[in-house]
Amino acid sequence: MPDYNAPLRDMRFVINEVFDFNAGYQAFGLEDVSPDLVSAVLDEAAKFAGGVLAPLNRTGDEEGCHIEDGVVTTPKGFKEAYQQYVDNGWGSMTGPVEYGGQGLPASLGLIVGEMVASANYSFSMYPGLSHGCLAAIRAHGNDEQKDLYLNKLTPGTWTGTMCLTEPHCGTDLGLVKTRALPQADGSYKVTGTKIFISCGEHDMAENIVHLVLAKLPDAPAGTKGISMFIVPKFLPDANGEVGERNSLKCGSLEHKMGIKASATCVMNFDDATGFLVGEANKGLNYMFTMMNHARLGTGMQGMCHGEASYQTALEYAKDRLQMRALNGAAEPDKPADPIIVHPDVRRMLLTMKAFNEGNRALTYYTAQLLDKAHYSKDEAERADAEEQLAFLTPICKAFMTETGLEVTNLGMQVLGGHGYIREWGQEQQVRDCRIAPIYEGTNGIQALDLLGRKVLMTQGKMMRAFTKQVHKFCQANEGHAQLGEYVNQLSALNVQWGEQVQKIGMKAMQNRDEIGAASMDFLMYSGYVTQAFLWLKMAASAQAELDAGTSEKDFYQAKLATQAFYFKRLLPRAQAHLSALESGADNLMDIAVSQF
Repeated sequence: MPDYNAPLRDMRFVINEVFDFNAGYQAFGLEDVSPDLVSAVLDEAAKFAGGVLAPLNRTGDEEGCHIEDGVVTTPKGFKEAYQQYVDNGWGSMTGPVEYGGQGLPASLGLIVGEMVASANYSFSMYPGLSHGCLAAIRAHGNDEQKDLYLNKLTPGTWTGTMCLTEPHCGTDLGLVKTRALPQADGSYKVTGTKIFISCGEHDMAENIVHLVLAKLPDAPAGTKGISMFIVPKFLPDANGEVGERNSLKCGSLEHKMGIKASATCVMNFDDATGFLVGEANKGLNYMFTMMNHARLGTGMQGMCHGEASYQTALEYAKDRLQMRALNGAAEPDKPADPIIVHPDVRRMLLTMKAFNEGNRALTYYTAQLLDKAHYSKDEAERADAEEQLAFLTPICKAFMTETGLEVTNLGMQVLGGHGYIREWGQEQQVRDCRIAPIYEGTNGIQALDLLGRKVLMTQGKMMRAFTKQVHKFCQANEGHAQLGEYVNQLSALNVQWGEQVQKIGMKAMQNRDEIGAASMDFLMYSGYVTQAFLWLKMAASAQAELDAGTSEKDFYQAKLATQAFYFKRLLPRAQAHLSALESGADNLMDIAVSQF
């Protein structure tokens, strides 16, 4: 069974040397979040992830969840692991202090979340969805709802879900048929069926708080008529504890390709008692509080599976003997050389390494933006962080899951036939990762959101919030002795990026299909340029350490070598995406439906 060891040295490099999280914490008035505290949290989280959660990953996949008369049982060990997770305070780390949380910054919680998800992604979904549910109620619920539910969701005593999708509609939520009828006491009777509800029913917590999208009898048509309701599995009693069972039930578990230890449910609500959150007909806006949280988490999923797959592939490539190196025996005392000497194996490993570390940098960059948006005392800095987050969220979700899936496929390929065998765990990483480009809005939807809503509808304003950071970096590092060539390349791409927006916008004025035709290639182009920027930030930090005479030369030289590989082997893909999006919509739309 493969092990997972949190890449703490790489994590600390990004936290401390590339982005200097500590300086941010101090500037935001978070004096208690000291380097010693952060280091201790990382160490303990690594122990929990590697020692408790990772051993349950394969067994959870093989056993899966079971349902009997609407009651779902999670795989052996999951319930106990979750209780340990709660008892150790991992779930309450970033929760509001007034509701029993520790009040630590979102960035630190996200980094711990990386370790939990890399060790056992199925497990991570149970508390992960609760955080989004908590955020939505905190942002939009009334004081009574906050006091009642946040005191249970924050420590993890209760878990939460979001219930959007129905059998006849996926992304098009305007078609929602679930209904909510107002009652004399101010509650509502919610009736309908929701599908693909992650962690909708399980035995790990004493109650589950469902956030359900439904329509009132007099609701306007389409998405403007959606409201959001709290519908708990058990109705709280007068003391806020578990009371009467609500009239909702898990109808079945989905038979999934992967993440089998996460209960994905069909949920039937039959006159279930619910409580309106915020104003009527504002539910879709409220749900985006959860959705944006989930999209960043889903983007990280690609990196987490990629990291776990890379660790197994690297260990295998160093141990597996196969043929001789092309330039002569690398280890002549052995019957053959380890496969890591072969260029094609190195191509795969370096692709995995470059995407994993680039995606980690992107994840931590957005984590720091979350802190700025929440804690900064400077209104302009908060606004800038919000705009960058809005722009980067679809890139994080789509680019990181597309590349994460590529990485896990390469991880399986490195092992050859053994990668196809269950015992090595590589095929599970592929299966588990495959959902990531699909849920929380397919990557095609993310691409439309990026190009249509975030870029064109704002006339490039959100995009400029980020590209000006790239421009400032390029200006500051122009003529860099070791990296100047790459800085010039990034600068040119940054200019080209903005020019493409204008070209697409002009075409779209004549034919709106041009937006849909260009969107996915535009998103991937954006992802490659974004990672180029982050790789150069990492390379500049590594070079500074080498110039200062560091004792960790191998570590920092590896950063520079991987950055060079990224620019020379992976970044050229951006130009292929550019050529594709410039080809226009005709080659997609001219073929008649009957000709398919």
